[in-house]
Amino acid sequence: MKRASTLHTTENETHAAICGIERILKGLILATGILLCHNATAQLVPLGSDANFAVLAGAGITVAGAAGSSAITGNIGTYPTLSVTGLGNVILTGVNETANTGVMITAKNDLVTAFNAAAAAPATTSYIAPQDLGGKILLPGVYNDSSSFGITGTLTLNGNGNANAIFIIQADSSLITASDSAVDLIGGAQADNVFFVVGSSATLGSGTDFEGNILAYANITANTGVTVDGRLLAETDAVNLDGSDTINESILNVGPGNGGNAMPDTGSTFLLLGSGLAALFAFGRRLSPLVGWPQKCPVVNP
Repeated sequence: MKRASTLHTTENETHAAICGIERILKGLILATGILLCHNATAQLVPLGSDANFAVLAGAGITVAGAAGSSAITGNIGTYPTLSVTGLGNVILTGVNETANTGVMITAKNDLVTAFNAAAAAPATTSYIAPQDLGGKILLPGVYNDSSSFGITGTLTLNGNGNANAIFIIQADSSLITASDSAVDLIGGAQADNVFFVVGSSATLGSGTDFEGNILAYANITANTGVTVDGRLLAETDAVNLDGSDTINESILNVGPGNGGNAMPDTGSTFLLLGSGLAALFAFGRRLSPLVGWPQKCPVVNP
């Protein structure tokens, strides 16, 4: 009887250990799922090839002002209207892709995809009348106004410590900033993850300091002295720069490595980890009846 009791005790201890491992595996699988969902959120608005553009238009690009008074860092292009006026007024650090039909068709298709994705994102906060966002501090989320958004003063976007925080601001009609207004990023928020999707036209007032990507269905106008860290992407109409403007294609900073500008993980690493853990979990469940252990672990009450 003593030997049987010892064997029974050993079996219970082994079973308890297996159950503990099972709970750990479940926790790891859950964590992996959370990481996968988090990474998918970062891909909510897929820019595709448009990530290489600072200015993209459908019906021409115009740069006013004196020669060399504006600066654009990143590629530019317009399609199907192949008209760039005032190119001598801008210092371009990038490529004018307008004449490259294949690149432009891909870029415009990618813009349609990105615009539709941003416009379709479910709103976390909704407004029903023209809303001025100046003076507000917004956390990551999707903000929709069935009319238009304005910015008078400073709109602050707080990433809340998350460098992958996504902000989507949907103006069903227009986006207009007053002179000397600003979009300011704090708490780790990055311009590359900020999207203003505009149902018609966007206008940036003189001296506006803007952080984020504007995806407009119609036209985009940047008045004199505007600075943009992001992109001006107009699907069907023109992009007009009034002079002395600075447009810098934003770059996603994901921490150390590759100079801090490595591309975000596409999820393949997490998917591989999750698959392996799931396989281990399934193997353990199949093994238990073969050695006489119960199919289910006991529920531990706190």
